[in-house]
Amino acid sequence: MLILKNIHIKQKNGRDIDVDTYFIDTDRTKNNDRLMIFAHGFKGFKNWGGFPYMLSRIAEKGYFTAGFNFTYNGVEESNPMEFTRLDLFSENTISKELADLNSVIDYFYTNSDTFNISKEKIVLIGHSRGGGVSIIQSSEDKRIKSIITLASISGFDRYSAEHKRKWKEKGFFEVLNSRTNQMMRLNSTLLEDIEMNRDRFDISKSVSKINIPFLIIHGREDQSVKFTEAEEIYKHSNKETTKIFPVEHTGHTFGIVHPFSGTTRAFEAVIEKIISFLDKN
Repeated sequence: MLILKNIHIKQKNGRDIDVDTYFIDTDRTKNNDRLMIFAHGFKGFKNWGGFPYMLSRIAEKGYFTAGFNFTYNGVEESNPMEFTRLDLFSENTISKELADLNSVIDYFYTNSDTFNISKEKIVLIGHSRGGGVSIIQSSEDKRIKSIITLASISGFDRYSAEHKRKWKEKGFFEVLNSRTNQMMRLNSTLLEDIEMNRDRFDISKSVSKINIPFLIIHGREDQSVKFTEAEEIYKHSNKETTKIFPVEHTGHTFGIVHPFSGTTRAFEAVIEKIISFLDKN
């Protein structure tokens, strides 16, 4: 039987990282369950659309899966399906997301006996901006044994010179969430973080340092993050350990919407490819 268990990890910023874990309730006396940690993307959260379904499907194959909310993603545990803390969202940065991801890895690595999981089999999977964050983490963290990206960005600096000038001048800019019709503010601290950490946040450079099994999954018709970004990531990768899987006739979320209204052919192909890759690596 599939078990869903929510846990909280105390972050150094004083906020709790909200984590959902999925695992099969069978013989949990041996530390052989592989751990897969999922990082959501920009304007995303762990309960968005079909992400819980995906983590459940993978857990049913014998993995211990965990999805978490970045502490400044704007979603609170009390209302896990919507953005209610836009004040936090406005203060989010790539450095904060990397710190959150590292804390989640630290927690499960340290408590592997408690959860009966193998600390030698940690896998990261990231969607969109979470893919970029997972790439940086994997290039710096020898505990990560394989990585999967879904519709990942190939760079964090996605803004024109004029846009950045106005952003710094005003101190923020706003993006519309077309689903909720919310105007979501991004303070200039995000841009400052990207510019101050330009070398560390160079995704292409980080990819070139990754020598573990790496699967790049991307929809051919992605309008939010073009398929060319997957090709850019693959170009800089170790071809002996990296595979690229184009998903035809689908976009950024593989046909999945929020709230979740059911799976799609493209999303099933993604899940099956993930499971196949994990089983081989």
